[in-house]
Amino acid sequence: MGAYNNGDDASLSRLHSFSSSDDVRFSKHVHDNVHGNIYLDPLCLKFIDTEQFQRLRELKQLGVTNLVYPGAVHSRFEHSLGVYWLAGESVQKLKSYQGLELGIDHFDFQTVKLAGLLHDVGHGPFSHLFEREFLPKVSSGSGSNWSHEQMSVEMIDHIVDQHHIEIDPEMIKRVKEMVLASSECAMSKSSKEKQFLYDIVANGRNGIDVDKFDYIVRDSRACGLGCNFEFQRLMQTMRVLGDEICYRAKDYLSVHKLFATRADLYRTVYTHPKVKGIELMVVDALLKANSYLQISSHIHDPSEYWKLDDSIIRTIEISPDEELKESRDLIQRIRRRNLYQFCNEYAVPRDKLENFKSVTAQDIVCSQKNGGVILQEDDVAVSNVKIDLTRGRHNPLESIHFFKDYESEEKFSIADNRISHLLPTSYQDMIVRVYSKKPELVGAISEAFENFQLKTYGIKAQVHATPEKKKRRV
Repeated sequence: MGAYNNGDDASLSRLHSFSSSDDVRFSKHVHDNVHGNIYLDPLCLKFIDTEQFQRLRELKQLGVTNLVYPGAVHSRFEHSLGVYWLAGESVQKLKSYQGLELGIDHFDFQTVKLAGLLHDVGHGPFSHLFEREFLPKVSSGSGSNWSHEQMSVEMIDHIVDQHHIEIDPEMIKRVKEMVLASSECAMSKSSKEKQFLYDIVANGRNGIDVDKFDYIVRDSRACGLGCNFEFQRLMQTMRVLGDEICYRAKDYLSVHKLFATRADLYRTVYTHPKVKGIELMVVDALLKANSYLQISSHIHDPSEYWKLDDSIIRTIEISPDEELKESRDLIQRIRRRNLYQFCNEYAVPRDKLENFKSVTAQDIVCSQKNGGVILQEDDVAVSNVKIDLTRGRHNPLESIHFFKDYESEEKFSIADNRISHLLPTSYQDMIVRVYSKKPELVGAISEAFENFQLKTYGIKAQVHATPEKKKRRV
């Protein structure tokens, strides 16, 4: 099938453009370890071959996770190429199946591919640590509303301006809308037509998008974990109904497996207790170095921000400056595996989730009973970890529409109780973890954490019993 053709010369021209400019003979290719050969078209290469995009090579996709899973050293660069490729494949499949009725043309094809390529160009160092853990703690509060999606939009404009890339302004506008589609700062869409295109890269409707398709498979492989989620099945059978991408009803388990696999990766990899402990140390190191290096000042200017990447830790580590000594000492502790010590964790009771307030070091210190060591707030580190199925406490399946077969024009949702009684009745976990910054205080902090749980919930909800040997250290 070709693009929609109403018979005029303009439509014929767009159809011809779609078929010729995406010929692989006019593209370069790289071999990706997940998707095989990825063909890079000339326009996308103009963005790839810039220092701003090449910066993504210096951002590990999973931040400090490689200190627990040694293979997790892949970068945002290869992930972005993967999302670019899957975005293009998705549009191509929809065009093949429904091209005439959807009116997909080269403009759409190029726009979605660019959005996939550039969706993370504004990402910060150390995965989401920079954005979610470091910036909110900067004393000025200047980073409290900052997001990597918004910076990606600013970086796109910066790249176009600095490198004089000739591109349709309307295309750039829609690329930015697609990048922001699932974020809190989503832009109002400039076109009321072809809304389904906004479901592909960053899906704000239901969370099924090629960004997840790529990182779930890529991250699982890098960490040496199995992955039985097959995104290819969903891409092969998806269909547009009512201007949104829908899925075959018989593939509902594949859809659920997408969210379940993502949640499992969060639990076992992204928020692994040791990973979170190291992240807490990196955050402390960045905070101690911020006033001297002015790290947080980079976030408002793309021309400065692109210079910021994971190498900042190495910069601190080898610096002889006395102002960086505390930060340098923390990094040295990470190198020597003298880490913050995990004390315990608990999952917030289900009936308390709605009114949950993040636990702080002050909460733990104030729960200490008289006698023994006197704890200070700076002795304690707390990590409040949220794990969900992309929709918070809501069931993601409620936002997804299915169709019975390819002859059907009706779309419908599927209630989870019609799928399986083994599916969860709750869709979000909030896990509170407490760490001791000093090995000799593990016992005192563990006991204070127990007291906090008893005071808050009337029970000890923690996962592990407090070992007697830890208590005797007090």
